[in-house]
Amino acid sequence: MIMTAPNGARRSKADHPEIPLAPGEIARTASSCLEAGASILHLHVRDALGAHTLDAGIYSRAMEEIHRLIGEKMVIQVTTEAVGRYRASEQMQIVDILHPEAVSLALREIIPDESTEHEATVFLSKLAQRRIWPQFILYAPGELYRFIRLYKRGLIPFHKPFLLFVLGQYGCCEARPADLDPFLEILGEYKWPWMVCAFGRHEAACMDKAARLGGHLRVGFENNLVDANGKLVAANEDLVKQATLIARKSRRSLLSAVEIRDLIPKWAGE
Repeated sequence: MIMTAPNGARRSKADHPEIPLAPGEIARTASSCLEAGASILHLHVRDALGAHTLDAGIYSRAMEEIHRLIGEKMVIQVTTEAVGRYRASEQMQIVDILHPEAVSLALREIIPDESTEHEATVFLSKLAQRRIWPQFILYAPGELYRFIRLYKRGLIPFHKPFLLFVLGQYGCCEARPADLDPFLEILGEYKWPWMVCAFGRHEAACMDKAARLGGHLRVGFENNLVDANGKLVAANEDLVKQATLIARKSRRSLLSAVEIRDLIPKWAGE
Protein backbone atom coordinates (compact mmCIF):
# COMPACT_ATOMS: atom_id res chain seq x y z
CA MET A 1 0.00 0.00 0.00
CA ILE A 2 1.24 3.46 -0.83
CA MET A 3 -0.46 6.27 1.06
CA THR A 4 -0.06 9.94 0.23
CA ALA A 5 -0.06 12.49 3.06
CA PRO A 6 0.00 15.65 0.95
CA ASN A 7 -0.36 18.46 3.47
CA GLY A 8 -0.53 17.61 7.19
CA ALA A 9 -1.52 20.00 9.94
CA ARG A 10 1.37 22.43 10.04
CA ARG A 11 3.04 23.25 6.73
CA SER A 12 1.87 26.13 4.55
CA LYS A 13 2.40 27.56 1.08
CA ALA A 14 5.47 29.27 2.51
CA ASP A 15 7.04 25.83 2.94
CA HIS A 16 6.09 24.72 -0.57
CA PRO A 17 3.78 26.50 -3.05
CA GLU A 18 2.25 23.19 -4.16
CA ILE A 19 1.01 22.10 -0.74
CA PRO A 20 -2.72 21.52 -1.26
CA LEU A 21 -4.88 23.27 1.33
CA ALA A 22 -8.26 24.05 -0.29
CA PRO A 23 -10.65 21.16 -1.09
CA GLY A 24 -10.17 21.54 -4.83
CA GLU A 25 -6.39 21.52 -4.49
CA ILE A 26 -6.53 18.41 -2.32
CA ALA A 27 -8.72 16.64 -4.89
CA ARG A 28 -6.37 17.46 -7.75
CA THR A 29 -3.41 16.25 -5.71
CA ALA A 30 -5.27 13.03 -4.90
CA SER A 31 -5.83 12.48 -8.62
CA SER A 32 -2.18 13.02 -9.54
CA CYS A 33 -0.98 10.81 -6.67
CA LEU A 34 -3.42 8.09 -7.73
CA GLU A 35 -1.88 8.12 -11.20
CA ALA A 36 1.58 7.93 -9.61
CA GLY A 37 0.72 4.79 -7.63
CA ALA A 38 -0.96 5.80 -4.36
CA SER A 39 -4.13 3.99 -3.30
CA ILE A 40 -4.84 5.76 0.02
CA LEU A 41 -5.16 9.47 0.79
CA HIS A 42 -4.39 10.65 4.33
CA LEU A 43 -6.73 13.61 4.53
CA HIS A 44 -6.13 16.79 6.52
CA VAL A 45 -8.23 19.90 5.92
CA ARG A 46 -7.69 23.55 6.80
CA ASP A 47 -9.98 26.42 7.77
CA ALA A 48 -10.24 29.77 5.98
CA LEU A 49 -7.09 30.98 7.74
CA GLY A 50 -5.12 27.88 6.76
CA ALA A 51 -5.16 26.34 10.23
CA HIS A 52 -5.69 22.65 10.93
CA THR A 53 -9.31 21.83 11.60
CA LEU A 54 -11.61 18.90 12.30
CA ASP A 55 -14.60 20.80 10.92
CA ALA A 56 -17.10 18.31 9.48
CA GLY A 57 -18.34 20.70 6.81
CA ILE A 58 -14.86 21.32 5.41
CA TYR A 59 -14.11 17.60 5.51
CA SER A 60 -17.32 16.85 3.63
CA ARG A 61 -16.54 19.40 0.92
CA ALA A 62 -13.05 17.98 0.46
CA MET A 63 -14.36 14.42 0.19
CA GLU A 64 -17.04 15.51 -2.27
CA GLU A 65 -14.39 17.16 -4.45
CA ILE A 66 -12.23 14.04 -4.32
CA HIS A 67 -15.10 11.73 -5.21
CA ARG A 68 -16.17 14.04 -8.01
CA LEU A 69 -12.72 13.87 -9.55
CA ILE A 70 -11.65 10.25 -8.96
CA GLY A 71 -14.71 8.44 -7.65
CA GLU A 72 -13.87 5.54 -5.31
CA LYS A 73 -10.42 4.89 -6.76
CA MET A 74 -8.66 5.84 -3.51
CA VAL A 75 -9.37 4.94 0.09
CA ILE A 76 -9.84 8.23 1.97
CA GLN A 77 -8.38 8.11 5.46
CA VAL A 78 -9.58 10.99 7.64
CA THR A 79 -7.15 12.22 10.28
CA THR A 80 -8.26 12.94 13.83
CA GLU A 81 -4.98 14.62 14.79
CA ALA A 82 -5.39 16.97 17.73
CA VAL A 83 -2.42 19.33 17.14
CA GLY A 84 -3.07 20.67 20.64
CA ARG A 85 -6.46 22.04 19.57
CA TYR A 86 -8.89 19.16 20.10
CA ARG A 87 -9.88 16.87 22.96
CA ALA A 88 -10.28 13.13 22.49
CA SER A 89 -14.06 13.51 22.69
CA GLU A 90 -13.98 15.96 19.75
CA GLN A 91 -11.71 13.65 17.77
CA MET A 92 -14.11 10.77 18.24
CA GLN A 93 -17.11 12.98 17.50
CA ILE A 94 -15.85 13.90 14.02
CA VAL A 95 -15.69 10.21 13.16
CA ASP A 96 -19.26 9.73 14.38
CA ILE A 97 -20.40 12.61 12.18
CA LEU A 98 -18.50 11.75 9.01
CA HIS A 99 -18.64 7.95 9.16
CA PRO A 100 -15.53 7.78 6.93
CA GLU A 101 -14.20 4.69 5.20
CA ALA A 102 -10.93 4.91 7.12
CA VAL A 103 -9.51 6.98 9.96
CA SER A 104 -6.13 7.54 11.62
CA LEU A 105 -5.96 7.55 15.44
CA ALA A 106 -2.95 8.47 17.55
CA LEU A 107 -2.79 6.10 20.52
CA ARG A 108 -1.41 8.85 22.77
CA GLU A 109 -4.37 11.10 21.92
CA ILE A 110 -7.29 8.64 21.89
CA ILE A 111 -6.16 6.53 24.87
CA PRO A 112 -3.68 8.74 26.74
CA ASP A 113 -4.04 6.92 30.09
CA GLU A 114 -5.99 4.30 31.99
CA SER A 115 -8.84 6.66 32.82
CA THR A 116 -9.73 6.99 29.11
CA GLU A 117 -9.71 3.29 28.28
CA HIS A 118 -13.42 2.60 28.68
CA GLU A 119 -14.59 5.50 26.51
CA ALA A 120 -12.01 4.65 23.83
CA THR A 121 -12.95 0.98 23.82
CA VAL A 122 -16.61 1.84 23.27
CA PHE A 123 -15.54 4.10 20.40
CA LEU A 124 -13.32 1.44 18.81
CA SER A 125 -16.07 -1.16 19.09
CA LYS A 126 -18.37 1.24 17.28
CA LEU A 127 -15.78 1.56 14.50
CA ALA A 128 -15.68 -2.21 14.14
CA GLN A 129 -19.48 -2.41 14.00
CA ARG A 130 -19.63 0.33 11.37
CA ARG A 131 -16.76 -1.20 9.38
CA ILE A 132 -14.63 1.93 9.64
CA TRP A 133 -10.97 0.98 9.13
CA PRO A 134 -8.66 2.53 11.74
CA GLN A 135 -4.92 3.02 11.54
CA PHE A 136 -3.21 3.35 14.91
CA ILE A 137 -0.41 5.93 14.94
CA LEU A 138 2.55 5.12 17.18
CA TYR A 139 5.15 7.83 17.68
CA ALA A 140 7.65 5.80 19.69
CA PRO A 141 8.52 2.13 20.26
CA GLY A 142 7.27 2.36 23.85
CA GLU A 143 3.80 3.13 22.52
CA LEU A 144 3.84 -0.16 20.62
CA TYR A 145 4.51 -2.02 23.90
CA ARG A 146 1.45 -0.32 25.38
CA PHE A 147 -0.66 -0.98 22.28
CA ILE A 148 0.13 -4.71 22.45
CA ARG A 149 -0.87 -4.78 26.14
CA LEU A 150 -4.19 -3.13 25.29
CA TYR A 151 -4.69 -5.64 22.47
CA LYS A 152 -4.04 -8.59 24.79
CA ARG A 153 -6.60 -7.20 27.24
CA GLY A 154 -9.20 -7.16 24.47
CA LEU A 155 -9.45 -3.37 24.22
CA ILE A 156 -8.46 -3.27 20.52
CA PRO A 157 -11.33 -5.07 18.74
CA PHE A 158 -9.54 -5.81 15.47
CA HIS A 159 -7.98 -9.13 14.45
CA LYS A 160 -5.00 -7.55 12.69
CA PRO A 161 -4.80 -3.86 13.62
CA PHE A 162 -3.23 -1.54 11.05
CA LEU A 163 -0.25 0.35 12.50
CA LEU A 164 1.72 3.43 11.48
CA PHE A 165 5.26 3.72 12.82
CA VAL A 166 6.34 7.37 12.88
CA LEU A 167 10.07 7.83 12.42
CA GLY A 168 11.57 11.15 13.46
CA GLN A 169 9.64 14.21 14.54
CA TYR A 170 8.36 17.33 12.82
CA GLY A 171 10.68 20.31 13.06
CA CYS A 172 13.46 18.74 15.10
CA CYS A 173 14.42 15.08 14.62
CA GLU A 174 15.08 13.71 11.16
CA ALA A 175 14.23 10.06 10.67
CA ARG A 176 16.85 7.42 9.94
CA PRO A 177 16.27 3.88 8.64
CA ALA A 178 17.61 2.44 11.90
CA ASP A 179 14.69 4.08 13.73
CA LEU A 180 12.47 1.31 12.36
CA ASP A 181 14.39 -1.48 14.09
CA PRO A 182 12.99 -1.13 17.65
CA PHE A 183 9.42 -1.07 16.35
CA LEU A 184 9.93 -4.33 14.47
CA GLU A 185 11.71 -5.96 17.41
CA ILE A 186 8.73 -5.21 19.64
CA LEU A 187 6.19 -6.23 17.01
CA GLY A 188 7.89 -9.61 16.83
CA GLU A 189 5.54 -12.45 15.98
CA TYR A 190 2.47 -10.30 15.40
CA LYS A 191 1.64 -10.47 11.70
CA TRP A 192 -0.15 -7.14 11.63
CA PRO A 193 -0.10 -4.79 8.63
CA TRP A 194 2.25 -1.89 9.30
CA MET A 195 3.25 1.26 7.50
CA VAL A 196 6.03 3.80 7.95
CA CYS A 197 6.18 7.56 7.62
CA ALA A 198 9.47 9.39 8.06
CA PHE A 199 10.22 13.03 8.76
CA GLY A 200 12.95 14.70 6.78
CA ARG A 201 15.38 14.14 3.94
CA HIS A 202 15.98 10.44 4.64
CA GLU A 203 12.37 9.54 3.86
CA ALA A 204 13.32 7.53 0.76
CA ALA A 205 15.91 5.47 2.63
CA CYS A 206 13.37 4.72 5.36
CA MET A 207 10.80 3.70 2.75
CA ASP A 208 13.34 1.42 1.08
CA LYS A 209 13.99 -0.40 4.34
CA ALA A 210 10.27 -0.68 5.13
CA ALA A 211 9.50 -2.08 1.68
CA ARG A 212 12.23 -4.70 1.97
CA LEU A 213 10.97 -5.81 5.39
CA GLY A 214 7.31 -6.17 4.42
CA GLY A 215 5.92 -2.79 5.42
CA HIS A 216 3.75 -0.31 3.57
CA LEU A 217 4.69 3.25 2.67
CA ARG A 218 3.33 6.69 3.53
CA VAL A 219 4.96 9.62 1.77
CA GLY A 220 4.13 13.24 1.16
CA PHE A 221 4.61 16.86 2.09
CA GLU A 222 3.30 16.29 5.62
CA ASN A 223 6.62 14.63 6.41
CA ASN A 224 9.13 15.58 3.73
CA LEU A 225 9.69 17.86 0.74
CA VAL A 226 12.79 16.40 -0.95
CA ASP A 227 13.72 13.36 -3.01
CA ALA A 228 16.37 10.72 -2.32
CA ASN A 229 19.07 13.11 -3.54
CA GLY A 230 17.97 15.91 -1.24
CA LYS A 231 16.44 17.94 -4.06
CA LEU A 232 13.18 19.81 -3.50
CA VAL A 233 10.46 18.01 -5.45
CA ALA A 234 7.89 19.82 -7.57
CA ALA A 235 4.78 18.12 -6.17
CA ASN A 236 3.48 15.35 -3.95
CA GLU A 237 3.17 12.93 -6.83
CA ASP A 238 6.96 12.98 -7.24
CA LEU A 239 7.32 11.42 -3.79
CA VAL A 240 4.67 8.83 -4.68
CA LYS A 241 6.51 7.98 -7.91
CA GLN A 242 9.69 7.52 -5.89
CA ALA A 243 7.86 5.24 -3.44
CA THR A 244 6.46 3.25 -6.36
CA LEU A 245 9.97 2.65 -7.70
CA ILE A 246 11.15 1.63 -4.23
CA ALA A 247 8.31 -0.89 -3.94
CA ARG A 248 9.01 -2.36 -7.36
CA LYS A 249 12.73 -2.61 -6.62
CA SER A 250 11.79 -4.71 -3.58
CA ARG A 251 9.51 -6.80 -5.82
CA ARG A 252 6.42 -5.63 -3.99
CA SER A 253 3.29 -5.32 -6.10
CA LEU A 254 1.11 -2.26 -5.50
CA LEU A 255 -2.33 -2.76 -3.99
CA SER A 256 -5.23 -0.88 -5.53
CA ALA A 257 -8.06 0.58 -3.45
CA VAL A 258 -10.26 -2.33 -4.55
CA GLU A 259 -7.71 -4.88 -3.32
CA ILE A 260 -7.28 -3.04 -0.02
CA ARG A 261 -11.04 -2.99 0.53
CA ASP A 262 -11.07 -6.76 0.01
CA LEU A 263 -8.41 -7.19 2.72
CA ILE A 264 -9.95 -4.90 5.35
CA PRO A 265 -12.62 -7.41 6.51
CA LYS A 266 -9.94 -10.07 6.98
CA TRP A 267 -7.82 -7.70 9.06
CA ALA A 268 -10.90 -6.83 11.10
CA GLY A 269 -11.55 -10.51 11.78
CA GLU A 270 -14.90 -10.69 10.00
